[in-house]
Amino acid sequence: MHKKHYYVVIFLLATFFACKKEVFIEPFIGFYKPAHFPEIAYNINNNPITQEGFELGRKLFYDPILSADNTISCGSCHLQSNAFTHHGHDVSHGIFDRLGTRNSPAIMNMAWSKSFMWDGGIVDLDLLPIAPITNPVEMDEQMPRVLQKLRNHKEYPTLFKKVYGTDEITTSRFLKSLSQFMLLCISDNAKYDSVQRNQAVFTTIEQEGFELFKVKCGNCHKEPLFTDHSFRNNGLSASNVNDKGRFEITLNNADKYTFKVPSLRNLGYTSPYMHDGRFITLDAALEHYNSGVSNLMNLDPSLQQNGTLGIALTTIEKQKIIAFLNTLNDRNFVTKKLLAEQ
Repeated sequence: MHKKHYYVVIFLLATFFACKKEVFIEPFIGFYKPAHFPEIAYNINNNPITQEGFELGRKLFYDPILSADNTISCGSCHLQSNAFTHHGHDVSHGIFDRLGTRNSPAIMNMAWSKSFMWDGGIVDLDLLPIAPITNPVEMDEQMPRVLQKLRNHKEYPTLFKKVYGTDEITTSRFLKSLSQFMLLCISDNAKYDSVQRNQAVFTTIEQEGFELFKVKCGNCHKEPLFTDHSFRNNGLSASNVNDKGRFEITLNNADKYTFKVPSLRNLGYTSPYMHDGRFITLDAALEHYNSGVSNLMNLDPSLQQNGTLGIALTTIEKQKIIAFLNTLNDRNFVTKKLLAEQ
């Protein structure tokens, strides 16, 4: 082959593969509100999301520099493959393998929530990361030390300047960057969502499960987020840890042993279940409502009607409800490269 022709072929091949690679690059589209979702609770005007801000937040989320010994990142206990929960752990393991007392809640559809954690002790998403960073059994670090480590880092000053115009690394900028990442952890592409968009239909068992769900579960787990963001006592017997739930925040006796109603989205990826991760399977969790509800202080009224505790569920009804719950699993969410560690 003539030398000139050889270089032409190499150039064309390089161009072809470059273009081919470009096809697979996931575009950044910023924050969006799915049409069937309600209005968001987060004030996004105070923290406009940009690609650079999101990417900085993503880098921080997966960086163990935020912990005291530089080994634990946010992503250590919030795994994307498990809808940003700590799969397989009843309660989460933090720094030096210290055990917490609660199961890691999912980071998902955060823009629609007005409070965070199982007890709702944090009411501003921009303040949320402070809790795990400073918790002695999670990351055991101090905010001034975190900021100083970032300032001394070879990359972060430049990245902050790219986002905020100067290389100053402040608490506010640090937290808002993490919020930008968490705000884009939107799960809205399960089969249920496709049905809502008239792009798919439920199978017979899924539809029957959906109808049962609306009657037996929908009072607390409201569509389309599948939580009403309230705090309720669902009749769980006391665990080894005397966790009083929201009472520890409000000191109101009416809040004793109440916990935030979790979303039921992506249950196929987030086992185990409940605030202390006591149930490994969905069948076990449903059986709790059928036969395991305890008549405790502040038990939710929906679980004590006509002198009967819990929610009556036959084996077949449980199977149908689980079939519906599986339509809430969003495979795109747990595999989306934009949300993965880069």
